[in-house]
Amino acid sequence: MKLEPYWLATAPGFTGGSTAPIAGKVDVAIVGGGFTGLSAALALAKSGASVAVLEAGRVIGEASGRNGGHCNNGLAHDLGSLAASLGEERAVALYRAFDNAVDTVEALVAREAIDCDFIRTGKIKLAAKPEHFAKLEKSAALLRRTVEPDLAVVSPSEIRREIGTDGFFGGLVYPRSAHMHMGRFGVGLAEAAARNGAAIHENAAVTGLERLNGQAHRVVTSRGMLEAGQVLLATGTSRRGPFAWLRRRIVPVGSFIIATEPLSPERAAAIMPTRRTATTTKNIGNYFRLTPDNRLIFGGRARFALSSPASDAKSGAILRARMLELFPELADTRIDYCWGGLVDMTADRLPRAGERDGVFHALGYSGHGTQMSVHMGQAMAKVMGGDVKANPFAGLGWPAVPGHFGPPWFLPFVGMYYRYQDWRH
Repeated sequence: MKLEPYWLATAPGFTGGSTAPIAGKVDVAIVGGGFTGLSAALALAKSGASVAVLEAGRVIGEASGRNGGHCNNGLAHDLGSLAASLGEERAVALYRAFDNAVDTVEALVAREAIDCDFIRTGKIKLAAKPEHFAKLEKSAALLRRTVEPDLAVVSPSEIRREIGTDGFFGGLVYPRSAHMHMGRFGVGLAEAAARNGAAIHENAAVTGLERLNGQAHRVVTSRGMLEAGQVLLATGTSRRGPFAWLRRRIVPVGSFIIATEPLSPERAAAIMPTRRTATTTKNIGNYFRLTPDNRLIFGGRARFALSSPASDAKSGAILRARMLELFPELADTRIDYCWGGLVDMTADRLPRAGERDGVFHALGYSGHGTQMSVHMGQAMAKVMGGDVKANPFAGLGWPAVPGHFGPPWFLPFVGMYYRYQDWRH
């Protein structure tokens, strides 16, 4: 078993990185070489701006290359609950932003000819308890009326048509969701940005950021210093650099994933006949899908801990046990890859994007970043060009998380709370 992300281990190497000194002036400096930063770099470079992407490690080396491979539409929230707090019009607009985000990914894949196995398979949300299905049925009526006219309700008696286990009690099928190979998509996005003129600097951690005369910015990195007319922070959960204001508002939560060896076509068809992406209704639930070569990618918040080789291995054992509860026929199946990553969670699980003190930002995707990060990179390129209406998250307040000043010491207590909620409800 390799303790590395399947997506990164099986992606081609990035060849378009800049070896030039980090110096001089650019129109835009982007901090972070994940999907947000690379998508913004591509859009800005196409518009004629000079762009420098500053990545502390390798492109897509963090959350963008360490996820479960889903590209799902829709919110993490119950639409009715969100409508109660924000109003139905705003809640529906946010839901549609996530729909548009999947369209954005699909369009970029086609336009830039990125070979990443993008396919609209649909997503199924699986009821982990009988009472959860009743809640799904209730939410389905609102979803169909407002945002998901083609939503399909799968009854408990029909669930075996969707998933080869007796561990679930019905579900909802969202037909517009997709999946793809995250590593190949990310490298393709980086190559496209470089091809259009963006300078992408790997191993260039930002260590200082200073406003100059209320206009330009001085950006200091481990490889040099440059001056930028505009700055976009696309850092995710980064615990390095001068970003304390953001870190007080983002909680890094570990999410862990395993990938099996390729299954036989017969076995793959037996466990996931529709080959959709799948998520479950528990707070500490699971998400899984098949790859084109029939590997099962199975993930979840197995432990409320941060990612490290030892932590990933412990979490991998928990995930394998859960996988076998659902699919005991996989007991003889080898686990080839095991990895973890950090999810940039906000308190309300809604992303944040905007401008503060002359510096733009887009992050806090809360476990739904594959599509939204790409979409927000494109959107923030428009915002930075003067189209402020392009930001779907404009106007959302963003208070600091109480008691959060650095490492998330409270994660074990959060885990205890969610386990209690899963047991109780």
